[in-house]
Amino acid sequence: MGSELVPVSKGQHIQPAVAQALPTLVVRAGGAARFAWDEFFYAEHHNPHTQKAYMAATKRFLAWCEGQGVELPTVTPGMVGQYLVGLGGSAAKRNLHLAALRGFFDRLVQRHVVILNPAASVKGVKDQVIEGKTPEITIVQARALLASVDTSHIVGLRDRAILATLAYTACRAGAVAKLRFQDFQSDGTQFVLRFQEKGGKSREIPVRHDLEGFIRAYLDATSLASEPKDRPLFRSTLRRTKQLTGNPLTTKSICELVKRRLKDAGLPSRLSPHSFRVTAITDLLTQGVPLEDVQYLAGHAEPRTTGLYDRRQKRVTRNIVERISI
Repeated sequence: MGSELVPVSKGQHIQPAVAQALPTLVVRAGGAARFAWDEFFYAEHHNPHTQKAYMAATKRFLAWCEGQGVELPTVTPGMVGQYLVGLGGSAAKRNLHLAALRGFFDRLVQRHVVILNPAASVKGVKDQVIEGKTPEITIVQARALLASVDTSHIVGLRDRAILATLAYTACRAGAVAKLRFQDFQSDGTQFVLRFQEKGGKSREIPVRHDLEGFIRAYLDATSLASEPKDRPLFRSTLRRTKQLTGNPLTTKSICELVKRRLKDAGLPSRLSPHSFRVTAITDLLTQGVPLEDVQYLAGHAEPRTTGLYDRRQKRVTRNIVERISI
């Protein structure tokens, strides 16, 4: 019943959940507006995180417009600017809302619901980020964390392999959660891990010898070798039994796993899976590895993004403030 399609017009069907989620202003604007909504959120944006964030931002603005007694065709640039000022929050938050509104109103223009895009001429908020906010885990701390894991059982072997994957590939927790057994493979000369990254990008990262050993030790203690290649590499456990299920660890589960292991090792709770990414990038740059090589490892489209993970400048600043004579 829940998967049954609801006819909208001849040759067109949408899911009931889509129709029920439509804001009042979109419904009142007619079929073209409803089509633009469906097109923008369900055809243009396939990333669930982007889709969710943009939809929440657009719904919030449309609810504000409804409270002002404004219909879609009469929204002006001034109204969009006024809304963003009243929205408050960080520059990144307001720019996200503006991006969502620009995209949605672009679709409305294309479908002839509105004449001009009222968000197109609204300026975003300057958000100059020199350094990322994620704290780094020191080399000493990372080694201590890996050494602290009890590997006398399957869960410990799994957790050590996950921590080492984060440390030695600079990948995100979400990419680790997506790994399948077939993603750990030999290219004829070495083992590699094939990651599915943000934006649908796929990357192969060579596996260094100690990480290969950790993953092999984990696999040797499981029955994965006899299972289909498309099954999850890192599995969840059946409560406290230390028995693996057939289900993959989620991104959230990996983050909780890292937090738990940090606590057990007596390390700062503010660290996270992303801290390994910061440290790997900073360490390689410190050793003189070219920025473009580190950028490729991190999977960044722009070198500026890689630079946000570089904590070398932060260390210089600490050295300077220590010299203040107060």
